[in-house]
Amino acid sequence: MLFKQQALLRQKLFLLGSLAIGSLLYLVARVGSLDRLQPICPIESRLGPPHLPEQIPLRTLQYKRGLLHEIRKGNATKEQIRLHNLVQQLPRAIIIGVRKGGTRALLEMLNLHPAVVKASQEIHFFDNEQNYARGIDWYREKMPFSFLHQITIEKSPAYFITEEVPERIFKMNSSIKLLIIVREPTTRAVSDYTQVLEGKERKNKTYHKFEKLAIDGNTCDVNTKYKAVRTSIYTKHLERWLKYFPVEHFHIVDGDRLITDPLPELQLVERFLNLPSRISRYNLYFNATRGFYCLRFNNVFNKCLAGSKGRIHPEVDPSVVAKLRKFFHPFNQKFYQITGRTFNWP
Repeated sequence: MLFKQQALLRQKLFLLGSLAIGSLLYLVARVGSLDRLQPICPIESRLGPPHLPEQIPLRTLQYKRGLLHEIRKGNATKEQIRLHNLVQQLPRAIIIGVRKGGTRALLEMLNLHPAVVKASQEIHFFDNEQNYARGIDWYREKMPFSFLHQITIEKSPAYFITEEVPERIFKMNSSIKLLIIVREPTTRAVSDYTQVLEGKERKNKTYHKFEKLAIDGNTCDVNTKYKAVRTSIYTKHLERWLKYFPVEHFHIVDGDRLITDPLPELQLVERFLNLPSRISRYNLYFNATRGFYCLRFNNVFNKCLAGSKGRIHPEVDPSVVAKLRKFFHPFNQKFYQITGRTFNWP
């Protein structure tokens, strides 16, 4: 009798042990399968993370920035590119304008963010017939190498005023984010003129005074055929873009404020691009000699914009300035209404 009871007890213990081992093996297999499934669930992970995680070690960011810098200089090997899963991505955001609004400053300042990689040169893909005919693969090859979590941004201010561009960008990516940086329209027109004037002077060529170009000598009205004036009619160009993109796809940057106090403007752009806040006062310092803000990436690497930025404008007849401001006023009011952003322009 005792022998039978002991045999039954051993049988029960064996069954319980088998169940426990089986459950353990199932859990191990299940966890393993979940680990294997994790990279493809949820769907968003297949598209790459929408933004950087909230905390990334500073050393990692410095290393990645250094590696990308070496790649831009042509010093990185194909093996490095392969090992770090570096790719040339189409831009997910484009600074489309405006000329002399501060597009270069905006691009360089956004490049302070570790999730942003900039195209160094203006590509002029969508506004140049010859470039556009080369196709989207040619455009992609003009983009810098980046990590999958980063956003590539390019800037070509001619995009804003070129009629064919909105449809072409829409065909590439209908959900792309578009940045427009504007300045007070008359100031921007004079700045535009100043850049052209400097180019003429370098070639020892003469050029008309701003007043003669901006005002029609026959009618004494504002000359809307003059490109510098026409570009400053922001609402006319924006209306063409709104035929393809909803207003939510645009973010308007205050170019005048970017000069005097850039951080708040950059923080607004970070939010628009769904990026965690990374640019701080540490990254921006005022250079009294240059007269504008320079960039600080770390304790070693600083950068100021080219000396051509911040050119001194020629004196313009006050009556012409007043006429231009009166002309731009109704267009400015409509621009405020469309974009939902108001500026302190005369």
